Amino acid sequence: QVHLVESGGGLVQPGGSLRLSCAASGFAFSASTMRWYRQAPGKEREFIAVISGAGGSINYADSVKGRFTISRDNVKNTVYLQMNTLKPEDTARYYCYAVIGYWGQGTQVTVST
Repeated sequence: QVHLVESGGGLVQPGGSLRLSCAASGFAFSASTMRWYRQAPGKEREFIAVISGAGGSINYADSVKGRFTISRDNVKNTVYLQMNTLKPEDTARYYCYAVIGYWGQGTQVTVST
């Protein structure tokens, strides 16, 4: 059974940093491209970042390029999203997605004073 469990969200002040983790199980993680998405209240789910199975191909949405970094550890079956210089508009629920068709439950990130 496939499981994707995000963690690391929370409340942070503008300019701060958070690192999200997504622990995966139940499928061939190292062979799977992984993505991060986010969804703010009243808005559509938005693509954030993608990383290929071996980690050699990475891409970002323009809204986070230069501030966020996606990475993965294929030994720990975990994908990460390092988020720096956070802005209030980054407030959203963040989801990891395995391109074989599975979503995690999400973790909330709130950027506020």
